[in-house]
Amino acid sequence: MTSNTRVVVIGAGLAGVRLARRLGEFGTPVTLISDEEHRPYNRVLLAEVLAGRYSPDVIALPEPAELTRARVTGIDRAERTLSCADGSTIAYDTLVLATGSNPVLPPLRGLFTPDHVLPEGVHAFRTMDDCLGLSKAVRPGVRAVVIGGGLLGVSAARALAVRGAQVVLAQQSERLMERQLDPAASKLVKRHLKDLGVEVHTECRVRDVRCVGGAVRSVEMHDGYALDADLVVLACGVHPRVGLAQTAGLDVRKGIVVDDELRTSDPHIHAIGDCAQHNGTLYGLATPALEQADALAELLAGDADSPAARYTGTRSLTRLTLTGHDSPFDLAAFGETEALPGDDVVQLADATRGTYRKVVVRDDRLVGGVLVGELGTVGALARAWEGAEPLPSDGGPLLHLLTNDGGS
Repeated sequence: MTSNTRVVVIGAGLAGVRLARRLGEFGTPVTLISDEEHRPYNRVLLAEVLAGRYSPDVIALPEPAELTRARVTGIDRAERTLSCADGSTIAYDTLVLATGSNPVLPPLRGLFTPDHVLPEGVHAFRTMDDCLGLSKAVRPGVRAVVIGGGLLGVSAARALAVRGAQVVLAQQSERLMERQLDPAASKLVKRHLKDLGVEVHTECRVRDVRCVGGAVRSVEMHDGYALDADLVVLACGVHPRVGLAQTAGLDVRKGIVVDDELRTSDPHIHAIGDCAQHNGTLYGLATPALEQADALAELLAGDADSPAARYTGTRSLTRLTLTGHDSPFDLAAFGETEALPGDDVVQLADATRGTYRKVVVRDDRLVGGVLVGELGTVGALARAWEGAEPLPSDGGPLLHLLTNDGGS
């Protein structure tokens, strides 16, 4: 790639900022476009800001040299230009879509005002503005209902409880964080939240948001039971931001379809991060986004023939630390945490210490695991899983991995 090639990246989240920084290291100029007024930040740590543990400055990302604040409204693929909401245009030779994702807003009655905005007291939890709005509204004794018991909902409920709110967590499925955790680990997460004063309801469908004078007052369940609420947090998942790509005529399925060079159906446009769908997979996690950014930087500005310039997928590990009033509560999950018929399962549990370790072995290979509390073994287990090497048949090394706290 020649030094005067115009690389433009839309989106200043983890993926976009990482790509801009890596291209800068290669000496390739890049224009990064952000539609948020805040400095680029690590979205993964927003719950820590809400909990009061970090200030917004602490989670800020290094700001690239050329950051343009604009809202892109259209892509002209023939002219290779971008249209912005303020009427300006930006030219590109290579365009990278790192547009991220939007929160899922559930189809609840009363969720929107007649002006199609969220009522006072109802918040999504996706951006710094969402986080700051919640931080301003939360105070000791405020009644908060968190809708959604996945990773984001659990983090939000914990953060609000730490701030002194009376929190109810409503989860539609039968257990918390069901995508990452097995039933035993979910039960420990539920116990931790209850210890913080969070009231947890599973298999609980929310039907209605009741407002008075444009402000939320209660949340009604499907069975008619109503919860008083001063705050409602929507943590119902995310969906990729693909509107620009769709309007431009790119191949979009669940996300923007990309190949191993993270190239879309237009050879001059790439996509990375939450908005990209690679080999049928939408990751929506930080580690894959960073790995995609690194691979694309190598392709665009490094050695395009290097294996590092190809992205072949990520075997990602979910890790969450819930800080309470006293000691932190750590968990990690990777791969397949539920065993199939014929799999071998090794479990170690200590109810007194609140620790739980489980690994799933298939055909002498570690295919997944879940760990709660005292995560010293997570590094060694994750490396064994990522390497996908056969485990010795006597089982000794596996037990060593499960009990050795020096592996992280």
